[in-house]
Amino acid sequence: DLTGIHYLRRLPDARQIRAEIRVAERAVVIGGSFIGLEVASVLARRGLETTLVFPEDRVWAAFFTPEMSRFFSQYYRDKGVTIRAGSVIETFAGEAGQVQAVQLKDGSAIPADFVVAGIGVQPNIELFEDSPLQLNDGIQVDQYLATNQPDIYAAGDVAEFYDLIFDRQHRLEHWDNAFHQGQHAARMMLGQREPYQRVAYFFSDVFDLSYEFWGDPEEATEVVYRGEMEAESFSVWWLKGQRLVAAFVLNRPDDERTQAPQWIKSAAELDNRALADAAVPLADVRVAQTA
Repeated sequence: DLTGIHYLRRLPDARQIRAEIRVAERAVVIGGSFIGLEVASVLARRGLETTLVFPEDRVWAAFFTPEMSRFFSQYYRDKGVTIRAGSVIETFAGEAGQVQAVQLKDGSAIPADFVVAGIGVQPNIELFEDSPLQLNDGIQVDQYLATNQPDIYAAGDVAEFYDLIFDRQHRLEHWDNAFHQGQHAARMMLGQREPYQRVAYFFSDVFDLSYEFWGDPEEATEVVYRGEMEAESFSVWWLKGQRLVAAFVLNRPDDERTQAPQWIKSAAELDNRALADAAVPLADVRVAQTA
């Protein structure tokens, strides 16, 4: 085991990372998605020579559109972060018990005295494998966050819940969802009976950028861009037909942040051309139909 290799999963992990970066010089961050991007921005701002390594062909390929990936990749390069897309970790090299380099499968090595793996987590459901609880990607619950067993509820990252807004089961990994589902599950245990209906939401701050995201783009058939990426002020709107299903807002006016979750929750159908025209005030974007 080598020191200097970290996994960001729990609060003690974050505290240890914060303590050790004070003496580190060269960092490798493994993972090009939500956590990897956040960690890389923090390390680079602390003055570490930072390299972001991930196996996908572009940044956050599972979520970002290609245009968004290009924007963020160039933005990170401009901030001094080296991007190594399409790279797979082979092993770690060290000396005197301290990591010194990250070895890639292509035979190359990246010098590093500090490594953070931001590659996501799996729900810890092994405890319940021999129980009568229904398991899949997580603990399956209905729209009330109730399991298939009486008086047992699940909430947060481990809960694969029925989302009434999108009419499907899925699991969300963000503290905002865990916080609100935890509150809702508590109300259910206290005897209230109402479905959990909150538009999926997460946010992040990286370097000088602040962005927010709502919804679920999985079934989107069209993507609309508003604003200017070159000006670091744009939003992305995913639609299924004309129905808004997801939105990403980066350094944009507050009305976009306010309207996005409302339109998603109400299944609003939008005038896509008007939405794409930043000269058209958002209040004037025609809503053709609201379910």
